[in-house]
Amino acid sequence: MNTKKLRQKILDLAIHGKLVSQDPADEPASALLQRIRVEKERLIKEGKIKRSRKSTKTSDTPHYEQIPFDVPQGWVWCRLDDLAFYKKGPFGSGLTKSMFVPKSDDAYKVYEQKNVIQKNASLGSYYISKDKYKELCGFAVQSSDILVSCAGTIGETYVLPEDSEEGIINQALMLIRLHIRDITDFYLVYFDYILKEKVNKESKGTAIKNIPPLDVLKPLLFPLPPLAEQTRIVAEIERWFALIDTIEQGKANLQTAIKQAKNKILELAISGKLVPQAPTDEPAPELLKRINPKAHITCDNEHYPNLPQGWMVTSMQEVCSLLDGEKQNNRILINLDVKFLRGNSKGTVINAGKYVPANTYMILVDGENSGEVFNAPIDGYQGSTFKQLRINENMNNEYILHIINLHREVLRESKVGSAIPHLNKKLFKTIQVPIPPYKEQERIVAIINAANRMLDSIEESL
Repeated sequence: MNTKKLRQKILDLAIHGKLVSQDPADEPASALLQRIRVEKERLIKEGKIKRSRKSTKTSDTPHYEQIPFDVPQGWVWCRLDDLAFYKKGPFGSGLTKSMFVPKSDDAYKVYEQKNVIQKNASLGSYYISKDKYKELCGFAVQSSDILVSCAGTIGETYVLPEDSEEGIINQALMLIRLHIRDITDFYLVYFDYILKEKVNKESKGTAIKNIPPLDVLKPLLFPLPPLAEQTRIVAEIERWFALIDTIEQGKANLQTAIKQAKNKILELAISGKLVPQAPTDEPAPELLKRINPKAHITCDNEHYPNLPQGWMVTSMQEVCSLLDGEKQNNRILINLDVKFLRGNSKGTVINAGKYVPANTYMILVDGENSGEVFNAPIDGYQGSTFKQLRINENMNNEYILHIINLHREVLRESKVGSAIPHLNKKLFKTIQVPIPPYKEQERIVAIINAANRMLDSIEESL
């Protein structure tokens, strides 16, 4: 189940007036809009807000051909400018770090993006003096104001709680102060559904997008339901979203269970409990003699009482090694367009490069995901963040890869180095590898792969 699409569909039904039924007894939205406009006029007369300049293309009652979709009886179309006062934060030079002062009884808070994104008014340590606050009082916030993130993570909203500190917004925020705050919940529903989409389309810049200018934002159309219906709509959205939250939690729990099941299968595999043993299989000590003829091999299973007869235990360094690639001085290498390449690409001369043929196992040794193994799809050039993983020909490749996978979390948590964390090679080499007879390795791999395919199918259907 795609719960993200389900949430979007519920919001779609809500703003089209199809999520709850209409009640003819509800006060029509036109009366609500009239009260909002009266309140707006009062604020203009008191000098608390300025009257917006209307373009010739806008009108108090939008024409039918202008509206995005039909709304139910009792609803009315209006514009964002009808509903609220909007203010973007001060220009860059209007508020700089040099103006910040320590927190004190005479200091005023500067609200930041993290307050909005993390839904927490208490975060942050930037304050300005009382004199600077008076100078920037046009950007002051009030309780119940809606703050909007305007750069980077755009469109995130946060309603300031009643006990919020006095302060101003910074350059990365926009303030929305509804003329009648009873419509806040439905306003936010519409903002999340439609305005984010519009904001993304109108955003300027490439690396960091910004909310469009207010003269683009304010004329956007808004489908206003009766106030009583707004309450029913928001309650129904919350009911559905709570159900979806439960589904998502169940999905997350099942994904965790699937991961645990895969690990349990691997644990059973390397302890000899996944498949039955065959007395005719060549025992592991003989296999280990071929891997390292000089190694001292004992067949006394008293040292490994939990393993089946015919198994042995050795270290990872006995069955595989980490290698650099073969140096290729002044050689033209073609079609080296794969993810593990560094430096030169197609058809160029590689100076002192390290050539990697296709189907070579590579292990990432630098970075957050060090310990990850993949198979090179085509011939390539080995970057410094990788080593070749050479598995002894007497071992089943997939069996060793499954053992590495079982220890992947430990390898990630045990990285060494501070500037660039990298694979703990010493730990990797000392990983204990239970060795079954080769034919049993093949049977184990077949069972693991079949089980993983089934579990992957279940996960994909979620």
